[in-house]
Amino acid sequence: MSIEKVREHLKKYDLAERIMEFDISSATVAEAAVALGCAEAEIAKTMSFKIDDGAVIIVTAGDTKIDNHKFKEFFGKKAVMLKFEEVEELLGYPVGGVCPFDLPCDIPVYLDNSLLRFEVVYPAAGSRNSAVKLSLKELETTSGAKEWIDVCSIK
Repeated sequence: MSIEKVREHLKKYDLAERIMEFDISSATVAEAAVALGCAEAEIAKTMSFKIDDGAVIIVTAGDTKIDNHKFKEFFGKKAVMLKFEEVEELLGYPVGGVCPFDLPCDIPVYLDNSLLRFEVVYPAAGSRNSAVKLSLKELETTSGAKEWIDVCSIK
């Protein structure tokens, strides 16, 4: 189960106890904000894009959208999200539970500057009804983020 994979990963950082599981769905930003009782912006949305023959992960604030111009400037390609059926196969997590932890080693993780407004954010924890509370430094460390980038705009 994907949440167990995340739990094992976060144990390395003494953060596994922060995983929260809900009786309701947290698969969308709006659902996660309700489950957590926080603003949608504080949800760390993990988005997956196709780059050449692989994928890239970008973690953004929940109130943002990808700015296609900024994405193309940074990656040199148009933003194309992974198809629904590709997500779990390539990333190991179901749609709605995709998180930036313990991904296949060839999938880079980037953190968008839109998250810098917050001290704490809530990414999914591997299932459609989970989240984990992390500081930005903890998110950066546990995700193995390659770098902070600016590819979003506020909705």
